[in-house]
Amino acid sequence: MNNEMKLVFKAITENESFARVSVASFCAMLNPSIDVLTDIKTALSEAITNSIVHAYPTKVGKVEVKVTIHGNNLTITVKDFGIGIDNVEQARMPFYTSKPNSERSGIGFTVMEGFMDSVEVVSAKSKGTTVIMKKQIVDAQVNVGG
Repeated sequence: MNNEMKLVFKAITENESFARVSVASFCAMLNPSIDVLTDIKTALSEAITNSIVHAYPTKVGKVEVKVTIHGNNLTITVKDFGIGIDNVEQARMPFYTSKPNSERSGIGFTVMEGFMDSVEVVSAKSKGTTVIMKKQIVDAQVNVGG
């Protein structure tokens, strides 16, 4: 099966749950287990929240989410057009946060990496950030009974 969808929305907190539910509904055609679907939604939430919190410090911009299904392989791309990340390697370090005086824990990328098979981050100053997350989905029905 091959399929894809794309969402574009304002980078505001209220839209994070809309995107999460929309992507989960789309992914349901792969018949993932509840645990796998929860993992996908959690990783997606972290990527979107990063865009909302960090990409647009002085304005409200846009976030684009694209989901591609190719066979049983899922690719989720979250893209913003904000300020970009100065040092991607540093930003991916556990507990690093660019906002130490806020309630940010600095584990967003760590969470994404823990729940997805791979995470790639591409960023350019003043151009935005793209997070590409991949996961192979094993049909939940195949695993029933062992």
